[in-house]
Order: sequence, then C-alpha cells, then structure tokens
Amino acid sequence: MRATLRWAHSDLRTHRGEALFLVLATAGIVASLLLATALFGYATNPWQRVFTQSHGAHVWLHTDKAADTGKLAGLDGVDTVAGPYPTAAVTVSSRGSRASVELRGTPERPSVGRPPIVSGRWLDPSAPNGVVLESRLARALLAEPGDTLTVPGTARELTVVGLADSAEPRYRPGEQPGLVWALPSAVPDPGGQVIGLRLTDPGDTSYIVQRAVTVLGSGAIGEVSTWQQARAEAQGDNRLLGQVLGLFGLGALVAAGLAVHGAIGTRIRGHLRDLSVLKAIGFTPGQVVRIFLLQHLAYALLGALAAAGLAEALGSRIPGRLGDAVGVWQGLPGHTVALIVVPVGAVLFIGATTGLAAWRAGRVPPVPLPRPAATSGGRLSGVARRALGVRIPPALVLGWHTAFTRRPRSLATVARLTLPLLLIVVAMSAWTTIDRFHSEPERVGLPTALSVRADAGRSEQQVRSLLERDPGVAAAYPGVETAALGPSQTATIALRGLGTHRDPYPHTLAEGRPARGSDEAVAGQGLLDLLDARVGDWVRMTVGDQPLILHIVGRSIEPENAGRVISTSLDTLRENDPGLRPTLYELRLAPGADPREVADRLTAAGDGHLDVHTVANPADGLSPLRAVVAGLIAVLALIGLIELLTAIGGTVRESERDLLALKAIGLSPRQITAITVTATGLTALAAVLAATALGLPLAHWLIDAQGRSSGIGAGIAQGPSAVLVVPLGAAAVLCAAALAAVPAARAARRRLADTLSAVA
Repeated sequence: MRATLRWAHSDLRTHRGEALFLVLATAGIVASLLLATALFGYATNPWQRVFTQSHGAHVWLHTDKAADTGKLAGLDGVDTVAGPYPTAAVTVSSRGSRASVELRGTPERPSVGRPPIVSGRWLDPSAPNGVVLESRLARALLAEPGDTLTVPGTARELTVVGLADSAEPRYRPGEQPGLVWALPSAVPDPGGQVIGLRLTDPGDTSYIVQRAVTVLGSGAIGEVSTWQQARAEAQGDNRLLGQVLGLFGLGALVAAGLAVHGAIGTRIRGHLRDLSVLKAIGFTPGQVVRIFLLQHLAYALLGALAAAGLAEALGSRIPGRLGDAVGVWQGLPGHTVALIVVPVGAVLFIGATTGLAAWRAGRVPPVPLPRPAATSGGRLSGVARRALGVRIPPALVLGWHTAFTRRPRSLATVARLTLPLLLIVVAMSAWTTIDRFHSEPERVGLPTALSVRADAGRSEQQVRSLLERDPGVAAAYPGVETAALGPSQTATIALRGLGTHRDPYPHTLAEGRPARGSDEAVAGQGLLDLLDARVGDWVRMTVGDQPLILHIVGRSIEPENAGRVISTSLDTLRENDPGLRPTLYELRLAPGADPREVADRLTAAGDGHLDVHTVANPADGLSPLRAVVAGLIAVLALIGLIELLTAIGGTVRESERDLLALKAIGLSPRQITAITVTATGLTALAAVLAATALGLPLAHWLIDAQGRSSGIGAGIAQGPSAVLVVPLGAAAVLCAAALAAVPAARAARRRLADTLSAVA
C-alpha cells in the first residue's frame, strides 16, 4: 500500500494540471445537479406545503347566484365542501398600481381552503371594511397590513388587515384576477358565487367536475379550476430551470466520465514501460488497477465535497430565484438525502468509467511487447502521396494522416471532444431562444405589448379613439376573453375574441392558417392536447348556457394560460351575441415606443376608467437561466479542455515513433511541430463540425419538446446565428492548435538518445 501511495503521489506531481481540471469539472457537475435538485423541490413543495396547510379544495366552481350548490355535497367522492361564498369582480388600486380582483365574502375562516396567514391577521367583524390579500397579489400592489385600497370610480375604501397564501390559481395581471377575502357585508352586490370541493380521491377530479356540471347545469357554471392546474402554474418556470440544470448536469457528467476514461487510456499507452516495470518489481494487476482507480476517485471525491459544501454554505445567498430555491430546499425533509446521494452518485459514475480504463492498465504484461516496425499511422494513402508530389505543405498532408488514419482511436477522440461541444451548442440555442422572446416577441406569440381593460364608463368608440391617439400605439385590437367549458365539461378553457375580420389580430401561427371566415379559430397546443384535437377539427364548447362550435384552422403559439386558449375574431362571437362589446384592447406599439411610458400616458388619459398592464413575457421568469447557461458553458468548456489536453498528449506520444523518420527525410523541427499542431487542429475541427451538425437539430427538438409539454407549442426554438457559431468553432480550433504548439515543439527538439529510448 505504501508503494502504491508513493507512485500515486509521484504521478500527481507530474500531472498537477490534469488533476486540478478534474477536480474543478467534478465540482461544477455536482453543483449543477444539486441546483437542479433544489429547483425541482422548490417547484413542487411550496405549493404542496400551502395546499396541505390550507386543507385545500381539489376543485373550485364559479357559478351564478341562482345555482343550487347544496346538491354538490351529496355527490359520491366529495369529502367536504367549502362555501358557497358570494363573489364580486372589482378593480382595486394601491400606491399607483391597479389590479383586477375577485372579492370573496367569507363569514369565517374556512376549514377547507383555509388560507395560511403570512402577515397580519384574519378578518374581524369589528372591521367591516377589512380585507385579506393573497400574497402574490399583495406583492403586485405593494400592499401591506394597514394599507388602504381604493376602488377606482367609487368612494369606497378597503383596509388590508392581513396577507395569506393560497393554493388556488395565482394572480396574473390581465389574465387571472387576484383573490381578496372579505366579510360578506363587504360584498353587497355579488355577481356570482364560488364553492370548493375537497375529494376523497384526487384522481377522480375530472369525473367529479363532470358530475357537478351535470347536477348544476352547464349554464350555471362560469369557471372551473382544479388542483392540477394550480400546481402546474405554481411549478411553472422553476421546473423548467430544474430540467435544464438536470439535463446539462447529467450530460456534463457523462462527458466528464468519458474524458477521464480517455485520459487514463492515453496515459496507459504512454506509460507502458513504467507499468511493465511496476509489474516486474512485484505489483499485482489488482494493485495497478487500484492505483488509477483510487487516484481518480480521490479527485472526484474532492470536487464533489467542494461542490456540496459550497452549495450548502453559499447556495441560499445566490441572487434571485436560484437562491430562494436553495433556501427552501434546505428546509425540506429530503434535503440531507439529496445532498449525499447526488455527490456519491457522481463519484461512483466517474469511478465506473475510471475502472474500465484502469482494468486495461492491469492487463499490461511485465515484459513490454516489441512494437511493430510499421509506422503508427499506417502507410500513406495514394491521395496523400500525390498531395506531397504536388508540393502541398508536408505538415498539412502528414497532419491529416496522423489525425485520421488510426480510425477507431481517432473516432473515439473526436466523439469525446464532440460531446461537450454539442452540449455547448444546445446551451447557446437555449440562450438564443430566451433572447428571441425579448428581441422578437411577435414571433413567439407576443405581438402586442400592452393590454388595456376599460370599465363601463367609456363607450367602445371613446376608448378606441383615446388609445389610437397616443403616438406610441400602432394598432389597438378590441376583444373579449371569457371562460368556456370544453366538450367533456371537465375543464375550463380560455375563449378569446380578438380583432375583427377587417382588422384581424396578428396571431403567431406555427401550423395551419389564420382564422379569416366565420366560425374559424386558432388554438394553442395546450388546448389541442386537452381536447385531443388537431388542426382541421371542429370543437364544441359551452359559454354560459350557450353552445359554440368552432373550426380550428391553425395552431398558434400561446405563451399564456398553459396554451389552453382558443382564439377567434370578435365578429365571430358577435354573431351569437350581437350586443357583445369589447372588454379589453391589445395594443401593438410603434417601433421604439417604451411600453411603460405609453402605459403611464394611457392611464393618465383614461382618468381612472382604464386598467393598463404590460403583457407578461414568459422569458422574464427565465432570467436566472442566463447565469445558469453561462456557468454550464464554463463547466463544459473545462471538460472539453481536459479532453483536448488528453488528445494532444496522445498525439505527441504517438508521434515520437515517427520522429526519426521525419528527421531523416529532411523535415525541420518547425515542420515536425506543425504536423502535430495540424493533426490536433483537424481533430478539433472535426469535433466542431460534428457538434454543430448534431447539436442544432437536437437543440431544436429539445426546446420544441419543452414548448409542447408546457402548452406553448413547438416552433419557438431558435438556433444561434452564424455570428456566434463560427467564432465558437474558430476559437475551439485555434485553442487546440495553440495548446498543441508547446508540447509539440518540445518533442520535435528532443535529443537523439531520448528519441531512440522512446522507440525502443
């Protein structure tokens, strides 16, 4: 054992740089996997915690005032009922911010859907105008307990007495109203009611919803929300971040394992005589294997421990969502297990790949076998000989010969170098796609920048005239948005009527054609998946108590409402309801117009009658992904550098046998150096071309698959431009050539005795 440790120590002193790179690469990989684990836990557990603490309802049904909701308590599968509670849709304002809210009259703190108080207190009859805000809504309004909310257009004021979490669908400006709990006396003129159902078996949610619709009648139900929808919204971008980190972390782990395997294999080929000497002085094959295995396990273990320690000590201090995720994850029950399992799994994987290469070292015979007289690269091909005959530089011809004539070994080297480069191309594609949401929002389903909702105090003509007078508004598309029940009446979808036949709304289509005629519509991927429909199908839905049948002629990219959106023109909806008036206006701004400045001008001009919001961009929630992608690219570049140094070392060692012959035919040391540099550069170039050819379609497939699963739909992927890919490839090739220059020059200037010793 002592001799084993002494040999390992001597080898470490000789290969310090390689050891450092392996430690850093392992640390980066384990850190990525730990952050992915934290984000997955953060995506699920906060909502689950709130749902459990609040004894949440699995289904919430919004009905009209006349609906007899008492029948629902007797349905099979319903365990407990919350409500019914009277509701009213109002707009509240605080500190210059406005929000559409659902005012829910709650006489006492409910047992089902019991919101956990995070600040302040619950409602008190001694404060009849007191309200409790859902915490996300409170953040949007910058409201705290003690603040006063005003209801624009009235003299009414509400006092915030507390903030609470909720497991119901979260507040989204312009899409989902916020939740405000109040005493029934604060809801004097309710527009409907809401009832919550807690089920004995959550898996029966769709069946129970269908039974409830049958009992109450489809015309009595305005909206249905389920616990699955609320959970999916709560997970949202955090789950995507976790998937990205996990995917690239696992990819980097595989790349690191292959790099370690290649490094050990190259070192074995370069130290056959040293290994034979070890065997000759009494080392057993098992001891030789243990030398390499324990040495690289120590490197991996050091990197894994460093990553785990940094993640535990400093992870919660990372700015933004990543830090929040790590902080929440550290308080979860499975935190300690994950903190141990992830690093151990990474170390064991690296150990497994190391063991395969170390096993070859154990098979080296005690007496070195005589090397064949033929050159390591084989004979020159006819093409190579003719190329030399037409005075093509020998360095280029012999460099190509050196790089690609040992095909199994050359292909393995190119493959190992391709993997980290391929993952870098995928990471760059993810970065470019996120940038596309900001630079070209109209191509990813966001043709408008502002959404305006008007109250009944202004006519349609007055509102359109006010909006179109603003110099920053290029077009204003009137519309309505309402909830509709799907064909099975088990889920609520969003029905939108935007634009007119004369001035159609510019939907971003990924499939089919725009909706031009009567009864034509376009739908998001989430809705097509929900209804198991395709472009060209006719779908039936229920709006209030009226059936509506639409022909889906196109698939639009829909970033909102998980893609569960079907859009037609306002004129089509008016055919069924001639008195329908627009309740919202989507604004396309003039080039260069600032959305916030335009919103401020319109709010001031509306004199309290307009509620202006910027259209939510899903990429805003992915801003932490930029730093994540940058870190992953750095880790992958480090792994690629390890593989590149391994390839250079192998090429230099293999060229030692040809050194005497090259000098004998008159090549100078500079020309011999150029052969090795050219061989390394061509190997890197082959890896770059392979990574680009494979990485771009793989990135498109992965991003579009994520788009389909999230409901946005395929068609959002954007590969990096040639301006990014070409410099990346050129940098990789030039870096490879530069790194090969120094060791190649040293080898070319070796003494004759050293060269004869290497060949022997």
